[in-house]
Amino acid sequence: MRDASYQFLKNLVAAPSPSGYEQPAQRVFRTYVEQFAETFTDVLGNVISFIPGTGEDRLKVMLVGHCDEIGFQVKYVDDNGFLWFGAVGGVDPHITIGQRVLVHTTGGVVPGVIGRKPIHLLEAKDRDSVIKLDNQYIDIGASNRKEAEDLVRMGDPITFAGELEQLHGDRVASRGFDDKAGCFVVAEVMRLVAESVQKPDIDLYGVSSVQEEVGLRGGKTSSYAVDPDVGFCVEVFFSSDQPDVDKKLNGEISLGKGPVIPRGLNINPFLFDLLTATADREAIPVQLIGLPRASGTDANVMQVSRSGVATALINLPLRYMHSPVEVLALSDLEQAARLITAALYGLTNREALIPK
Repeated sequence: MRDASYQFLKNLVAAPSPSGYEQPAQRVFRTYVEQFAETFTDVLGNVISFIPGTGEDRLKVMLVGHCDEIGFQVKYVDDNGFLWFGAVGGVDPHITIGQRVLVHTTGGVVPGVIGRKPIHLLEAKDRDSVIKLDNQYIDIGASNRKEAEDLVRMGDPITFAGELEQLHGDRVASRGFDDKAGCFVVAEVMRLVAESVQKPDIDLYGVSSVQEEVGLRGGKTSSYAVDPDVGFCVEVFFSSDQPDVDKKLNGEISLGKGPVIPRGLNINPFLFDLLTATADREAIPVQLIGLPRASGTDANVMQVSRSGVATALINLPLRYMHSPVEVLALSDLEQAARLITAALYGLTNREALIPK
């Protein structure tokens, strides 16, 4: 991966962006893509970039990846200065206890840890139980309520601590790859198209959407605003190359073997065929899965926006989703950007989008 792209990815995942508090990450995305495209932010916080085409009767194509991550929010400070919090998005209470966290305040970042009663003091019947998030708390080192409230206030967003870390080979770990990895691919496609000598004959929109983790909200409003003919959603998907994921249920998906192309009711047949044919022609490795249900991604709301949109989904294999240590392969991100960019040149026939 080129140095500037890798640094962009590091900056993007380091920026805090729990749903509803995405602007630090959106500033990173906006600064990067405005080098290649016209860029603006809408009232919900979606960042939309645009590269105009040159042909007549050209298709309007939208790429989307969501920038929001799971996290927490301060709900209460007790007399001893401990912070009680609520989840933003789908947080797993199995993994939260003992985690280092960062409270993002107007005065800066306040570090803390999520604590509970030591195992020695637990009743035997409670040792194997999952402690609900409502019964977990954050220790920022304050001695009383006043000390804590001098540092934080109600509603401050909280993220897991930690940034991108290089593992062996091209594997990297970080919080927030769901779905900043998708945002990264969207930005890289915008860069590749902007740098190409021959542009595809389309109007291209690249969107970093918000509030996906709490109901696909930014994907819905941005799809309505852009009103595309074609939509590509870039999202993460469960990798099954770890011991405890059932391949019979999730498909045979591995890190480093290329992006995943789903086939199913959320996917336009022409776009599925276009992506697979493009992968064959360009010698881009891909993995295929069947998706016999709604995908639970921004592709859902994009597909049914206004009078309907021809939609495709490009998935990035990911281990340990919704944890502070999500793991992916950098090569899968690069191949996804290559695949989408090459496929854009095949969008020349509006009638082909209509299922026959």
